[in-house]
Amino acid sequence: MPEGDSVFRVAAQLQQVLGGRVLTLADLRVPAHATADLVGRRVLEVAPRGKHLLTRLDGGLTLHTHLRMDGRWKVFTAGERWTGGADWQIRAVLGTAGHTAVGYRLPVVELLPTAQEESTVGHLGPDLLGPGWDAEEALRRLLAQPERPIAPALLDQCNLAGIGNVYANELCFMAGVTPWTPVGQVARLDRVVALAHRLLGLNRLRHGHVTTGDTRVDRRHWVYGRARQPCRRCGTPVRTTGFGAAGPGASAQDRVVFWCPRCQSGPTGASTDGAGGSRTTEGQTRRRRLV
Repeated sequence: MPEGDSVFRVAAQLQQVLGGRVLTLADLRVPAHATADLVGRRVLEVAPRGKHLLTRLDGGLTLHTHLRMDGRWKVFTAGERWTGGADWQIRAVLGTAGHTAVGYRLPVVELLPTAQEESTVGHLGPDLLGPGWDAEEALRRLLAQPERPIAPALLDQCNLAGIGNVYANELCFMAGVTPWTPVGQVARLDRVVALAHRLLGLNRLRHGHVTTGDTRVDRRHWVYGRARQPCRRCGTPVRTTGFGAAGPGASAQDRVVFWCPRCQSGPTGASTDGAGGSRTTEGQTRRRRLV
């Protein structure tokens, strides 16, 4: 699932080609809105809200879409051949005189009154890339469940909106704690929240979710996606295993976590990389300061 910074870039791209322009083509290919006629309406703005996209139209309508795992918006110039997938995968089409935005495999396509947007996104916590970012509120929501493991707490969009699995893993490493560490035991949780805001802000207009400061493809992350590779700090092989997702009803393998057993202290889950699991990491007494 795309992180909040990726959704921010999608919104910026759509805003660039649709914002302020009148729709000359509109086709919502979902049963609930297949007969909706949006041609002639002006796109007021395309705004991200966490991992949600809100395309606001004049006349008080909002098109709400979500990419989830496989969805994608692609932009084409007028007359250009669409190449994002098979025609049956198209869920939404919004076109102007100069460009056409095509939504492929969108699992959420919802047309609703703009005044009722909160019914769809009102449950979200403070938006890490939103104009009304509230760090204190995000911290309050995280600490409301002090026994909850830090990784799923960060992934829970009701606490703070925009963090995906890449950042959840990287933030745990940078804080020096394992993903299973209870929220209430994370030293200076306020710094973790501040770092999340900083990282997404730095990456909102570039690809790769860079957390190390090195934009080279193989150097972008500390631990995420680096199972069995040496830790960039201490050389210990990075471990990996499955972890339950942030929300209720999720399966135990909905997330994969990566951690360094030396640099990160706290409880661990069973490893699936052949290294075995343990109750605490080698770095239990070696808590590192947040970088």
